[in-house]
Amino acid sequence: MLTKQKFWINDMEAITCIMFILIVIGTINICSASLITAYTNFENPYFFLIRHLISLLIGFVAFALTSRFNYKKLKNKSLLLTVITILSLSAVLLVGVTVNGSRRWLSLGFMQFQPSEIAKIVTIIISASYLGQCIDKKIPITVNPQKNIIFLLCLIIAGFVEAQPDMGTALIIIGIPTIMYFIAGLSKKWIGIICGIGFILLTLLATFQPYRLDRINSWYDPWSRSQEDGYQIVQSILAIGSGGFSGMGLGHGFSKYSYLPESHTDFAFAVFCQEIGFMGAFIVFLLLIALAFYCIKIALRTKDNFGKMLVCGITLLIVGQATGNMAMVIGIVPVVGVPLPFISYGGTSLILNMISIGLVLSVDRHNHIIKKSTKNETITTPPIKYLSKKKHLYRLK
Repeated sequence: MLTKQKFWINDMEAITCIMFILIVIGTINICSASLITAYTNFENPYFFLIRHLISLLIGFVAFALTSRFNYKKLKNKSLLLTVITILSLSAVLLVGVTVNGSRRWLSLGFMQFQPSEIAKIVTIIISASYLGQCIDKKIPITVNPQKNIIFLLCLIIAGFVEAQPDMGTALIIIGIPTIMYFIAGLSKKWIGIICGIGFILLTLLATFQPYRLDRINSWYDPWSRSQEDGYQIVQSILAIGSGGFSGMGLGHGFSKYSYLPESHTDFAFAVFCQEIGFMGAFIVFLLLIALAFYCIKIALRTKDNFGKMLVCGITLLIVGQATGNMAMVIGIVPVVGVPLPFISYGGTSLILNMISIGLVLSVDRHNHIIKKSTKNETITTPPIKYLSKKKHLYRLK
């Protein structure tokens, strides 16, 4: 009989290949979107591309190591990771590098890194550790500080990030653990309390500083403030609209010629849409949906509850950031500093996203058991394989 050959050998291969495809798309887009800015500011059109490639090399090494690392060891390192994160964020406020009015980076001499990116994955790890333990022992899940200090630590970390100021990242840092609590089975009472307090705090934070209120006003009606606060979102919408279905062609977009601020970072997707068009944007969207699908499959079949919640958190991190960035670029939500994973320029973000994907593969490798049909024994899933070299789609069986 004829048996259909699978496109992927396993889910780990699918996730790895999707990540590599997104990275290739992002690298090409960064090269195109950053040429003018790099030449204007540094007299080297490939300045950002070179730094991106260096980060990519570090990310590949980190990804390879993490995918083979036993993720279960992170449970014993959660306290250490939390301390390092808080100390790093404290150092940012004291001696951090200030760019565009925000102090978010630490300088290492040869490079800069953003501790808030590390904080995202650390809060996911410590939340997964607590939630997994509660599910294992059938302990009621709560956010009461007297019984659960983990959620309080997430709030403290988010507070340090908000002080930089970086409200977008702070919302991610506290928002993803909150959703993880909901998924794990937090009671309706606490869900209502969190939603109520969260709405009040979000309203206060949004109106606390004048520039944030201006962003909200410009988001509501950007065209009436197209030469003021609404300039960036108007230019982003114009860039996307001018791309049409097939785009202007790679390298031929005009928004990067100092029309669209942050054209290679937060608004890299707008340049991509202008040059590649709706067709390219739809492909990126499908790749992100596929990435989420395979990550969810791994989470559903993972027996270890710590690993299950860890994969849930990482999926929310990557896909959630992608959704937020795309919504921001097309004007659905106000402008916040959220990059598009693997597409936007940002060394620390790229490395941490690759590490996160590596952790997902680590979870699957250490939990997926394959039963041999010919022997009464089990073996763990072998290391990641590359695409099958078989060129035919069907085989006789």
